[in-house]
Amino acid sequence: MQAWTWSSTNEVQARLLDAGVAVFREEGYRQAAVARIVAEAGSSTGSLYHHFGGKAELFIALWREYYSGRVSQVRTAVRLARANGEDDSLELFCVGARAYLAWTWERREMAKVFLSDDGPPGFQELTRESWSEWVERNAGALNVESKVEHRVTIAILNNIISQASRETAICKTKRQALEIADVMERLLRRIWPPERT
Repeated sequence: MQAWTWSSTNEVQARLLDAGVAVFREEGYRQAAVARIVAEAGSSTGSLYHHFGGKAELFIALWREYYSGRVSQVRTAVRLARANGEDDSLELFCVGARAYLAWTWERREMAKVFLSDDGPPGFQELTRESWSEWVERNAGALNVESKVEHRVTIAILNNIISQASRETAICKTKRQALEIADVMERLLRRIWPPERT
């Protein structure tokens, strides 16, 4: 007979999130079974529903954790660069973009969960909202004027960063990930600013 052990709420949630990453990564969202997730977590179905509300909510919680961590890492990197005297907006933008890719590399197994279009209903809307938020942040970071050309260029820069992130998630080595970051940065510098005088 196995002895019953009490776990803190945070421990249970962390185990369920970790199990969600493993199972969603291996099977995709649609094919992932709640029974497999809770077995992987050493938990119960009731516990998953208690802490997250269901499989879809667990997936969204993973996304929110991934996204908020990425935003935090980017902000920290930019803040540190500013504290070290950097004030050029393009330089700071590149620091942030590299931090974005570093987060992807460090959390690549979780990033791979979100690479496909296999998510719960409403997930694409959530990612569109985060995309729009990211475009706005980057527009602010680069002090973009309201010119259409500048707004379109920001969207292109975001696409470069996003695609570099996708490539980083599937890299086999850190060296490959750093090469992608170098290529991304060269492209960002080539494109911004859109008008050279």
